[in-house]
Amino acid sequence: MARQTQTTLASAGPNSPTPPSANKAAQPTVSADSGKTYSTIKNLWPFMWPANRPDLKRRVTFAFVVLVIAKIVTVLSPFLYKWATDALTGEGSAADFLPFWLVAPVMLVIAYGFSRILTVGFTQIRDALFASVGQHAVRQLSAIVFRHMHSLSLRSHLHRRTGGLSRTIGRGTKGIESIVRFTILNGGPTILEFVFMAIVIWYNFDVWYVLVIAIMIWLYVWFSIRASDWRIHIRRDMNKNDTDANSKAIDSLLNFETVKYFSNEEMEAKRFDQSMAKYEKAATKVWTSLAWLNFGQAAILGVGVIITMSMSAIAVTNGTQTLGDFVMINALLMQLSIPLNFIGYIYREIRQSLTDLEEMFSLLDVEQEIQDAPDAKKMVVNAGAIRFSNVDFHYDHERKILKKVSFEVPSGKTVAIVGPSGAGKSTISRLLFRFYDVTGGSIEIDGQDIRQVKQKSLRAAIGMVPQDTVLFNDTIAYNIRYGRIDATEEEVIEAANMAQIGDFIKSLPAGFNSEVGERGLKLSGGEKQRVAIARTLLKAPPIMILDEATSALDTQTEREIQHSLDLVSKGRTTLVIAHRLSTVVNADEIIVLKDGEIAERGTHAKLLKLKGLYSQMWDRQREATKAEERLRKAREADEQGFL
Repeated sequence: MARQTQTTLASAGPNSPTPPSANKAAQPTVSADSGKTYSTIKNLWPFMWPANRPDLKRRVTFAFVVLVIAKIVTVLSPFLYKWATDALTGEGSAADFLPFWLVAPVMLVIAYGFSRILTVGFTQIRDALFASVGQHAVRQLSAIVFRHMHSLSLRSHLHRRTGGLSRTIGRGTKGIESIVRFTILNGGPTILEFVFMAIVIWYNFDVWYVLVIAIMIWLYVWFSIRASDWRIHIRRDMNKNDTDANSKAIDSLLNFETVKYFSNEEMEAKRFDQSMAKYEKAATKVWTSLAWLNFGQAAILGVGVIITMSMSAIAVTNGTQTLGDFVMINALLMQLSIPLNFIGYIYREIRQSLTDLEEMFSLLDVEQEIQDAPDAKKMVVNAGAIRFSNVDFHYDHERKILKKVSFEVPSGKTVAIVGPSGAGKSTISRLLFRFYDVTGGSIEIDGQDIRQVKQKSLRAAIGMVPQDTVLFNDTIAYNIRYGRIDATEEEVIEAANMAQIGDFIKSLPAGFNSEVGERGLKLSGGEKQRVAIARTLLKAPPIMILDEATSALDTQTEREIQHSLDLVSKGRTTLVIAHRLSTVVNADEIIVLKDGEIAERGTHAKLLKLKGLYSQMWDRQREATKAEERLRKAREADEQGFL
């Protein structure tokens, strides 16, 4: 990336990583820059060497000890190969310092084979020891990203696509694992093996062999880096198309019913296929470029082998080296080819992982729009009175949503907000929950400005029954208990009974353990609303918001749900945002919004007498209700006649 991404991460315990906004001074930081791998590794290190996990530290230490032993055995293996060859040809000097039975050809072959087994064994032990360390880092960082996403404002999430976001986090998580694995488990060991190899070659041959091999390694690394940098742009393009295709797939599946309503399965399939065609093209380039990279690396390595083997062959011909030396240099070069291949592979994986991490780190770069004030205190709710004082709000400067809105909701009273679509009704509930901050004026609860209290305590005091109730793809019990996660089974059942859905749940084969499906689609609209009411009843907040809670229901179901809503709001400070005016006739005060301003206010009877906007809305809805009732009765009559 062209810029430095600096995001505060947590070094908390394994079960509760701290979100980025908390305790910044005491936490490590993660920075991602495509040209600064060292910086990334440095900042990931606190998660691989966690201060509060001595058991993982011991694993890391033991893994490094095993790593060094494995590399020593790896470098010594070619000596056994050389001695076995010399023993078979009657040459060499191994017998000068080793017992006869050890320099017997069969024993040397056995020793050589055993050393290869040891090399693999120690390597696998190292990987096994480091597995929990790497996965710990992945878990911690993934949890931090997840918490950070939940800490962002509603505005941030409205500008993102869920499918693409899921893909970004998934690739970033894998990228973390790759960086941990390929830098710590392979990068360090490869450098160590190079050093050991250089010493052995210099000692057993001469400096010219070291020079040739050093030039070969330099060319190999240079070519790998240049080719990988070229491929990384192709990888970015592939990731972009992959994210786009996944976003379209998730969006289409989430809106499965809408697709069916309009018979647009073929259109959705074509949109997805178009994105996959772009992904196919980019992915093909990725694999083609990988083939050229592998060929170039093999060519450089092959030339190096040819030169050094030729030098050794000439020396054997001249009598200055034995045949064992010839096979030893070949074995050393073959042994060297393994970490050399890893050099290219490690660089490719790190660069590709950094590319994958870029998007995830950019998520961590997004700052919380709504933050607790430095001196914020826990909100104390006694009466639960709400006051809006000259509230202004806009999403962008060119279009104001609310203009100098002032009203009060006294403790235990019900105030309704009505008005045409786009008047700013739902914005009021979002401001009260502090999903956004007002751009002018203030909102107070019991005299406390909501910007000066902790958001968690504010939202704990408010209950919400929304128009579009979206349930988790889990059981009914889980969705009701979501209102208060420590509630007992008896309390869940009581809340369901109070919401008048208890009998329905008991009639289901699995009862409260019945799955509600994706977004609760296995339940009807009225059933979902009752689950939402039960959930809110279980929360038992002093302040209640009913945001057009019955506008999506038919008249009959609305009447049934309204009784439950009256029960929910009884004795609580209640703000009702309504589309259907029949649900607010008993409100203590009705406020009529128009174009973001209060046009009328008063009781239902008073507003009807004004013959203004409210009266016009009432007349229109009453006529619509009568027409709906006539249609319902006609259908019932037709059904009875048919029977």
